[in-house]
Amino acid sequence: MTGLFFVLSICRHWFFGWYVYVNEREEFNKHIEVTDYATQMMRDTLENWQSEFLQLIWQVGGFSFLLYIGSLQSKEGDERKEAKLDLILKQINPDEAEELIKNLDLKYPRK
Repeated sequence: MTGLFFVLSICRHWFFGWYVYVNEREEFNKHIEVTDYATQMMRDTLENWQSEFLQLIWQVGGFSFLLYIGSLQSKEGDERKEAKLDLILKQINPDEAEELIKNLDLKYPRK
Protein backbone atom coordinates (compact mmCIF):
# COMPACT_ATOMS: atom_id res chain seq x y z
CA MET A 1 0.00 0.00 0.00
CA THR A 2 2.85 2.37 0.82
CA GLY A 3 4.41 1.62 -2.57
CA LEU A 4 1.16 2.55 -4.29
CA PHE A 5 1.00 5.88 -2.43
CA PHE A 6 4.62 6.53 -3.34
CA VAL A 7 4.05 5.83 -7.05
CA LEU A 8 0.88 7.96 -7.13
CA SER A 9 2.51 10.88 -5.35
CA ILE A 10 5.66 10.85 -7.51
CA CYS A 11 3.56 10.64 -10.69
CA ARG A 12 1.42 13.58 -9.57
CA HIS A 13 4.52 15.53 -8.66
CA TRP A 14 6.02 15.04 -12.12
CA PHE A 15 2.65 15.52 -13.88
CA PHE A 16 1.94 18.89 -12.30
CA GLY A 17 5.60 19.83 -12.58
CA TRP A 18 5.25 19.40 -16.36
CA TYR A 19 2.46 21.99 -16.49
CA VAL A 20 4.44 24.45 -14.41
CA TYR A 21 7.50 23.90 -16.62
CA VAL A 22 5.48 24.42 -19.83
CA ASN A 23 3.84 27.58 -18.47
CA GLU A 24 7.19 29.05 -17.44
CA ARG A 25 8.74 28.27 -20.81
CA GLU A 26 5.81 29.78 -22.72
CA GLU A 27 5.89 32.87 -20.52
CA PHE A 28 9.50 33.55 -21.53
CA ASN A 29 9.08 32.33 -25.15
CA LYS A 30 11.56 29.50 -24.75
CA HIS A 31 11.51 26.04 -26.32
CA ILE A 32 10.15 23.14 -24.33
CA GLU A 33 12.82 20.48 -23.86
CA VAL A 34 12.06 17.16 -22.19
CA THR A 35 15.67 16.72 -21.05
CA ASP A 36 15.66 20.14 -19.37
CA TYR A 37 12.33 19.29 -17.70
CA ALA A 38 13.65 15.91 -16.50
CA THR A 39 16.79 17.52 -15.10
CA GLN A 40 14.81 20.14 -13.19
CA MET A 41 12.35 17.58 -11.82
CA MET A 42 15.11 15.19 -10.73
CA ARG A 43 16.87 18.07 -8.98
CA ASP A 44 13.65 19.15 -7.23
CA THR A 45 12.72 15.59 -6.25
CA LEU A 46 16.16 14.75 -4.86
CA GLU A 47 16.35 18.09 -3.06
CA ASN A 48 13.01 17.37 -1.38
CA TRP A 49 14.01 13.81 -0.43
CA GLN A 50 17.35 14.99 0.90
CA SER A 51 15.74 17.51 3.22
CA GLU A 52 13.15 14.98 4.43
CA PHE A 53 15.68 12.22 5.05
CA LEU A 54 18.10 14.54 6.80
CA GLN A 55 15.31 15.76 9.05
CA LEU A 56 14.24 12.19 9.84
CA ILE A 57 17.81 11.07 10.51
CA TRP A 58 18.38 13.97 12.91
CA GLN A 59 15.12 13.27 14.74
CA VAL A 60 15.75 9.54 15.12
CA GLY A 61 19.45 9.94 15.79
CA GLY A 62 18.94 12.76 18.27
CA PHE A 63 16.25 10.87 20.15
CA SER A 64 18.37 7.73 20.26
CA PHE A 65 21.36 9.68 21.54
CA LEU A 66 19.34 11.36 24.29
CA LEU A 67 17.85 8.02 25.28
CA TYR A 68 21.33 6.46 25.28
CA ILE A 69 22.92 9.12 27.50
CA GLY A 70 19.93 9.00 29.81
CA SER A 71 18.25 12.36 29.53
CA LEU A 72 15.89 13.42 32.29
CA GLN A 73 12.91 12.33 30.22
CA SER A 74 14.21 8.78 29.80
CA LYS A 75 15.43 8.40 33.41
CA GLU A 76 12.18 9.52 34.99
CA GLY A 77 10.10 6.68 33.60
CA ASP A 78 10.78 3.35 35.32
CA GLU A 79 11.99 4.41 38.76
CA ARG A 80 9.11 6.79 39.31
CA LYS A 81 6.53 4.30 38.05
CA GLU A 82 7.89 1.57 40.34
CA ALA A 83 7.80 3.90 43.34
CA LYS A 84 4.21 4.84 42.57
CA LEU A 85 3.18 1.21 42.15
CA ASP A 86 4.88 0.27 45.42
CA LEU A 87 2.98 3.04 47.16
CA ILE A 88 -0.32 1.91 45.62
CA LEU A 89 0.31 -1.69 46.72
CA LYS A 90 1.06 -0.51 50.26
CA GLN A 91 -2.14 1.54 50.33
CA ILE A 92 -4.35 -1.22 48.96
CA ASN A 93 -2.95 -4.13 50.95
CA PRO A 94 -0.59 -2.95 53.71
CA ASP A 95 -0.25 -6.40 55.30
CA GLU A 96 0.96 -8.24 52.19
CA ALA A 97 2.51 -5.35 50.24
CA GLU A 98 6.12 -5.97 51.29
CA GLU A 99 5.90 -9.66 50.39
CA LEU A 100 4.27 -8.86 47.01
CA ILE A 101 6.93 -6.26 46.21
CA LYS A 102 9.73 -8.66 47.21
CA ASN A 103 8.29 -11.41 44.95
CA LEU A 104 7.90 -9.00 42.06
CA ASP A 105 11.50 -7.79 42.53
CA LEU A 106 12.74 -11.39 42.41
CA LYS A 107 10.74 -12.16 39.28
CA TYR A 108 11.42 -8.82 37.57
CA PRO A 109 14.67 -7.32 38.96
CA ARG A 110 14.86 -3.54 39.15
CA LYS A 111 17.40 -1.82 36.95
